Amino acid sequence: MVAYGASKGGVIQLTRALAVEWARYNIQVNAIGPGAFYTKPMAPVLDDGKLGPLRRKKIPQGREGRPEELGPLVVYLASAASDFMTGETIFIDGGELAKL
Repeated sequence: MVAYGASKGGVIQLTRALAVEWARYNIQVNAIGPGAFYTKPMAPVLDDGKLGPLRRKKIPQGREGRPEELGPLVVYLASAASDFMTGETIFIDGGELAKL
């Protein structure tokens, strides 16, 4: 977990640093921090009779995300609506980080 946590922190800081460096070129740099989403790599955990319920219990909404729930956020970040937003990491995790 140390390497995983450090890499997540690194992505957040990289996003901020690139946002500052590229702002003069009118390039916005933002990141998405997804929580547990039902994807092929997560399926073995979420489908497990013991691990799945334990994982969902950590999420206030009580369920994992669906990949299609990321789409509207991606569209927003790719649109002109987010032109004045840069250096941000948006977490989409069903409230999991709010519990910490």
